Amino acid sequence: MELGIKDKVVLISGSYRGTGAGTARVFAQEGGLVAVHGHESGQADEVVSDIRTNNGNAVAVHGDLGTSEGAEQVVSQVEGAYGPVDVLVNNYGAPGSTKWTDLAEVWKQGWETNVLTGIRLTQRVLPSMRERGWGRIIFIGTVGTERPSERNPDYYGSKGSLPVVVRSLAKELRGSGVTANLVSPGMIATSEVREMLQRRAARHDIHGWEEVQRWALDNSMPNLTDRIPDPEDIGRYVVFVASEAAWHLTGMDFKTDGGAIDA
Repeated sequence: MELGIKDKVVLISGSYRGTGAGTARVFAQEGGLVAVHGHESGQADEVVSDIRTNNGNAVAVHGDLGTSEGAEQVVSQVEGAYGPVDVLVNNYGAPGSTKWTDLAEVWKQGWETNVLTGIRLTQRVLPSMRERGWGRIIFIGTVGTERPSERNPDYYGSKGSLPVVVRSLAKELRGSGVTANLVSPGMIATSEVREMLQRRAARHDIHGWEEVQRWALDNSMPNLTDRIPDPEDIGRYVVFVASEAAWHLTGMDFKTDGGAIDA
C-alpha cells in the first residue's frame, strides 16, 4: 500500500527519545522529512544521526513548548529546513507526581505539559494546512485513562481530556482536508520501561528481555497479544493514521493497547 508519506514534512514533539523517537524513525523509513524535537539544543542530535545513518531525512529542532514563543521557534525552524508542516504529531507528554492531597494549583502542570503544548503547536501549523487543503494532526494519549490509578491524577486527568479536544478539533476542520486524531497506546517497551521491568524481574531472578516480558505480562500488565510493543510498533500505527489512505479517519481515539483494557 502506498501511504503517501514520501516528502511530507513531519514534526514530532518530544521525539528525542522513547515513543517519539521510534515514531520519527518510522516516518523517515517511509520517506518523510522528519523534524526531531528536543527541548534544548543538541538534545535531538542522536536520533537525527541515527535516522541519517539509515538513509532517512531528518533535522533537529529545539524549543520550549511551554510558551507560544517557544512553539513559534520550533515551527519556524522546521519551515526553514523543509517548508510548511504537513503532519504534526503532538507526542510530548509526561506523568507528574501528584496525589489527591496536593493543592489544585500543583495539578496545573499536567494540563500545561500534556494538553497545552500540543494546542500551541496545532494553532501554529493549522493556517498553512488549511490553505493547502491537506494536513494531519495527531495527539498521543494513553489507554491508562480508561483505568486510571489513584496516583498522578493530574496526568490521567489531562490525558483524559484529549479525546474531547480531538473531536472538537475534527469538527472545526470539517471539509478542510485536515484530519485530527488521537492514538492511545498501552505499555510500550521504551528503554526506560525495559530498564524498570528488568530491575523488578531481577529481584525474582528473572533475566533476559523475553523472560522479563513474559513475567511482566503474567504478573502486572497483561494484554491479549502477549507482547509489549516497541516504540517503532506504535510509530507504524501513527504513520498509518497520518497516511493518505487514512483520509476518512478523523475525530477518532485509536486504542493501541493490544486489548489490555479487557485482559
